[in-house]
Amino acid sequence: MPLNFRFAIISDPHIAVPQTIWDHPSRFHLVEVSMAALESVLNQLEPLDLDFLLLPGDLTQHGEPDNHTWLANRLAQLSYPVYVVPGNHDIVERSATDRSIAAAQFPGYYDKFGYTNPDQLYYTHEILPGVRLIGLNSNNFDSEGKQLPMGRLDAAQLLWLQTVLADATEELILIMVHHNVIEHLPGQSQHSLGRRYMLENAAELLALLRSHAVPLIFTGHLHVQDVASWQGIYEVTTGSLVSYPHPYRVLHFHQDQQGQRFLQIESGRVTEVPGWEDLQTTSRQWMGDR
Repeated sequence: MPLNFRFAIISDPHIAVPQTIWDHPSRFHLVEVSMAALESVLNQLEPLDLDFLLLPGDLTQHGEPDNHTWLANRLAQLSYPVYVVPGNHDIVERSATDRSIAAAQFPGYYDKFGYTNPDQLYYTHEILPGVRLIGLNSNNFDSEGKQLPMGRLDAAQLLWLQTVLADATEELILIMVHHNVIEHLPGQSQHSLGRRYMLENAAELLALLRSHAVPLIFTGHLHVQDVASWQGIYEVTTGSLVSYPHPYRVLHFHQDQQGQRFLQIESGRVTEVPGWEDLQTTSRQWMGDR
């Protein structure tokens, strides 16, 4: 079946409306530009006739209700479909804190952007004829509801995923999840810092995806632009909109009559926003000072 579609990825935008910004001297997220950077990218995407937009997590600074509300309202104004998944900064603990929403509240904020079941943090949709998106939740909590460093897909979600894949044998499957599934840095899964950006049970997920010939995974979290592969599965991770070099991606997928597949990936970046005319230089220096 021939396929031809164009989409964009904006990852880790860490949206922070001004009254929610809090000072953290060692943070790498330049959240002061989050809203303006998002507007800049959306303006650049507007004339491209996109089929959809993906946001693979860390939508907000730290899960604040005001930031989730602002982003959901802004995304609702777009002319093309948008799909999101939660990152570790979106549901900081299982229960609500004085700063952030509870995990169970997340689907309610994004019921126009993938979520149809208010009791489930993952979903699937046929987003185009012959194309199915699966949005997964990789946030991982201990028995007290505190977030653990590595991501993980729980047993119920994996069982659900197995059922979805078994029923979607004739479709192109796209996976979106926040944490990395394939290593993007040498030895990432074994390094004490690098492994924090990965799924703890990545091998289990990869085996399942390989058994169903799933070709593409889209992630964020690592704040780098990279493509990694494992046994025919490609993972495209996209850098953060609030970290140097403030990137986003535009992708064009084509499948011809013979079933050959081609994915063209273009990267753009935000170079300036009001008050930050030389954003690239300033941001790089700001990160280096950390």
